[in-house]
Amino acid sequence: MLVRSRSGGRSQQNSDLEERILSHIEEDPTMSTRQIATMEGVSHTTVWRTLKDQQMHPYHYQRVQQLEEGDPERRRNFCSWMLQKLRENENFISQILFTDEAGFDRSGVFNLHNEHVWAIENPHAVVERHSQRQFSCNVWAGIVNETLIGPVILPNRLTGQYYLDFLQNELPELLADVPLSTRRDMWYMHDGAPPHSTTAVTNHLNSTFGEKWIGRRGPVPWPARSPDLNPLDFFFWGHFKTLVYSTPVNTLEDLVLRIQFTAGIIKNVTGDFKKVNDNFRKRIQLCLEQDGGHFEHLL
Repeated sequence: MLVRSRSGGRSQQNSDLEERILSHIEEDPTMSTRQIATMEGVSHTTVWRTLKDQQMHPYHYQRVQQLEEGDPERRRNFCSWMLQKLRENENFISQILFTDEAGFDRSGVFNLHNEHVWAIENPHAVVERHSQRQFSCNVWAGIVNETLIGPVILPNRLTGQYYLDFLQNELPELLADVPLSTRRDMWYMHDGAPPHSTTAVTNHLNSTFGEKWIGRRGPVPWPARSPDLNPLDFFFWGHFKTLVYSTPVNTLEDLVLRIQFTAGIIKNVTGDFKKVNDNFRKRIQLCLEQDGGHFEHLL
């Protein structure tokens, strides 16, 4: 129910118009100010000013992953397990090697809503998109105990065999600089992508990590369609890509060099992943409070 604030001396006509404008919003909060202006026969500015006088603001939708039947229960189970582990050991999050893969291509990231050019007059700025000369690469990265592991360039079409080779031959070298105390207690986490859940990969993880891994067919199932619970998804990739694509990338070689250079910068910055761990704790709690449903709009 909207609260109408009254301003002294306002004419009855203006008061009635204000009531009608607010009634439109009550009936349909998604209605645009231009739609209301057309319906009421007034200017768009009048509608906008009326809503601002009522201290109303146009909030944007929060994009979330669509959940399927059974997903909320799996998310609840995972978050309940995680909360129990945190009760037993408040530093448990720091023992998990969270991992993920992400695609990088020429188009990069460009949000027209957030990008703008300041000028006295409209410069009619444009940005070129959809070049016909495309290139891309698939990147793996991990985070453990506030430390970035990788990134590593993987084949664009990742197979179970190549992923197994990566786990057997490349991952141990990547972890060589991680303190032994961290590696000894470390859990491995990955999502349910098909290459992650082949029999050979599952057998390798069982023999390498025992009961200490999270994933499809693992001792601790990772809940499908839960990027909001993976620090790589809800923080790292967005931050990383913003830095990689700070200026246009013109070749695949340039893209790979950017990825490597940006990783070096992030590894020299302290404190970012500590905030991510704190945020992860909050997400676990919110997911449970929402009965396994969406919660990012509450952050």
